[in-house]
Amino acid sequence: MAPGALLDLLWLASPALPVGGFSYSEALEAAVDTGLVTNEEQARAWLLDQLHLSLSRADLAVVATAHAAWQAGDESRIRELNDWVLLTRESSELRQQAEQMGRSMLEWLRNQADAASDPRLAQLAALKPPTWPVAWALGAARGGAALEPTLVAHAFGWAENLVQAALKAVPLGQSAGQRILAALSRDIPAAVAHAMSLDDARRQAFTPMLAILSARHETQYSRLFRS
Repeated sequence: MAPGALLDLLWLASPALPVGGFSYSEALEAAVDTGLVTNEEQARAWLLDQLHLSLSRADLAVVATAHAAWQAGDESRIRELNDWVLLTRESSELRQQAEQMGRSMLEWLRNQADAASDPRLAQLAALKPPTWPVAWALGAARGGAALEPTLVAHAFGWAENLVQAALKAVPLGQSAGQRILAALSRDIPAAVAHAMSLDDARRQAFTPMLAILSARHETQYSRLFRS
C-alpha cells in the first residue's frame, strides 16, 4: 500500500477522529450494569462475540459494499445501503449513534483540502442522514485504500473505542485492555474475511441481547456513555 493511503486509513481508524466514537459503548455499559460483564474475561468474550455476530455481519459488510459503490460512483447503491443501516438499527440509541457519527464524518470530510472537487460529498450529504459505515467507506475510498485493509482499519478503530469503553465501565486496567485488544486483533482478519464473503441476502443485523440491553440503557439511572 502506498504510504499516503496507509496514513489515510490510520487517520480514519484513530479514536482521535472527531466523530464522537469515544462517547458510545454500544450497550456494553448496560451489560456491565446488569452483571453480564464484570471482569476482563467476560469483557473479552463479550467484545469477541460482538465483533463476529454484529460488526462482521452488518457494519463491516456494509463498508465493504459501500467502498465498491463509492469507487464506482453508484449513487443508488449507496442510498440502498444507507437505508439498510437505518432500518436495521435495533434501538433508538444505536440508530442515533449511526446518524450522529455519520453526520460528523461528513463534516470532517468536508474540511479536507480537496473536498470542493469531490461530488461524492454532495451525494453523501443528500442521504439525510448519512450513516457511519457508509460515510466512513467514502473516507476510505477517497484515500484509494484497497478493500481488505479498509475493513481491517475499520474493525480496529471499533475495537479501540470499545476497549476504552470497557476500561471505564467495568472498570479495567490498561494491561487488561491491551490483552483484550490483542484478542480482538487476532480475530479481526477472520471477521473481515467473513464480511467480504457476504452478499445482500446474507448480510444481517440480528443481535437480540444487544438490542435489549441497548433499549435498557436508554433509561439506565447512571451512565457514562451515550449508548
